[in-house]
Amino acid sequence: MVGMALAKSLYAIPTWTRTVRLVAEHEGLQRVIGCAPSEWACYRFARTLRGHSEALSACLDRVLAAVAERLPDMGQNIAIDGSDLSAYANGQRYLSKHGPERERFSDPDASWGHRSAVSTRKGGGFYGYKVHAAVDAKYDLPLAWTVETAKDAEQAFALGLIDAAKARGFEVRTAIMDKGYDVGPIHDGCMDRGVAPVTALKETTRTERGEHKPPCCEHGEWTFSGADFKRRRTKWRCPTGICTPASVWIKATRLHPLIPRESKRSRALYASRGSVEREFGRLKHEWSLLPLRVRGLDRVRLHADLTILAKLACRLAQERAKPIPLAA
Repeated sequence: MVGMALAKSLYAIPTWTRTVRLVAEHEGLQRVIGCAPSEWACYRFARTLRGHSEALSACLDRVLAAVAERLPDMGQNIAIDGSDLSAYANGQRYLSKHGPERERFSDPDASWGHRSAVSTRKGGGFYGYKVHAAVDAKYDLPLAWTVETAKDAEQAFALGLIDAAKARGFEVRTAIMDKGYDVGPIHDGCMDRGVAPVTALKETTRTERGEHKPPCCEHGEWTFSGADFKRRRTKWRCPTGICTPASVWIKATRLHPLIPRESKRSRALYASRGSVEREFGRLKHEWSLLPLRVRGLDRVRLHADLTILAKLACRLAQERAKPIPLAA
């Protein structure tokens, strides 16, 4: 049955019924899987997994640990974001224009939320869920994820994703997030966890007053000259060194992070934030995360877990197929 789940994702098939039809016609898949199960067996398998989610979670932990053994630097820099998953349901409040209200919905767990415009798609409201993920910025692999209803704010899950990635043994050093995550509680929460946040600056009244700018004197703006991660402070130096004192330490805050936004390292790290967007696109369009053909939060979460498991299992197989480098 695990082989059926892998085949479903590898061939980007949205339903078990179509997957069963493919396997029934494909002798090669039957040899690999060992049989051609019925669609009812697949649905029973999914129902059993929903009742034993801890077993699937343990399986995901083992696969991620096996991949991390072959990619030792995985998980140091992670990109965090959320993406929309349109529900397999009609969430309109009214049965028709100016008509009576609906008394029941086909997917009552889904909710209305907002998504941004992508390509030719117009941004705005949608009915469904959101998947929130922490993705390795170097290898484009998901390390932690969760599926919630669309109305839940993305910022509420950033720290939980960092905790989940660290619980799986990853040494997270930086968390790269977009402007929406540039709030004080997320910055302070990252610092409490020993993680340096890298975000775009959100415009507020404080930024309008210029409080985010580096110190300056009559000789110009001071330059960044190092950070003390233990003391959570950054060091700034007079460009000429004439001022007394010639350098000052500033407490790390949302406006003055440990990795200053003006630095080359911050720009390079933030440029890697696209890894989470690329991974969402691959999962949706290459690994059958969309279109959803299940209803209910538990079923959608299981669908996302099996899809990501297939992606990670394929990457593990690729790493195992590589030749082992000879010791010098």
